[in-house]
Amino acid sequence: MLTITPPNASIGEMAYRRIRSDIIFGRLAPGQKLKLEQLREAYGTSVSTLRELLNRLSSEGLIEAEGQKGFMVSPVSATNLKELAAMRLLLEGHALAQSFDAGDMEWEGRVVAAHHKLAQMERRMLDSDRADSELWKRYDWEFHHALISACGSQVLLDTHATIYDKYLRYQMVAVIFRGKVAADEHQILLDCALKRDKDRAASVLATHVNACVDHTLDLGRLG
Repeated sequence: MLTITPPNASIGEMAYRRIRSDIIFGRLAPGQKLKLEQLREAYGTSVSTLRELLNRLSSEGLIEAEGQKGFMVSPVSATNLKELAAMRLLLEGHALAQSFDAGDMEWEGRVVAAHHKLAQMERRMLDSDRADSELWKRYDWEFHHALISACGSQVLLDTHATIYDKYLRYQMVAVIFRGKVAADEHQILLDCALKRDKDRAASVLATHVNACVDHTLDLGRLG
């Protein structure tokens, strides 16, 4: 879940969030071996704490334990990407409909504000300014999360966030930006939210996610 580390977080929690972020944003590459001594120096925590954190990340499916050999960042595959995309659509599509039904003026404000930031970043990307792709994807997450934030189920939101992060890792690994067509889809989703047009929003969301999967696979960057 793409959240800011709270200022009172423990050293272990800060290390966990940093490692997790580095995996999601591709700074720790798929299949990379995770050596405890190197991680200890990089993240400033003890080997024993690192073992606990890596086991925690293993339970989330972001890394894999290799028996006595240690840990590695989970590899990527076309099959896994398709599975994550299908699960994202299942969760986000349901949450979208619930949110459109229940959303109030405060929800509308969150959606509009989140889209404004994302649209500004997409304009920069379209002008060939790709210097801050992480911020772009954070704004992308904030917009999609805002759309479903009035769904009324924290369990649904948390489960969606976990799947979204794994899906996002593929976008960062493959350096995915579909350009104006994706930005236009975001604009349509905003319009649908303000009109409470959940049927069209569901259709656009499906196109949005599936086109990203197709684009990723067409680029052939998953090894």
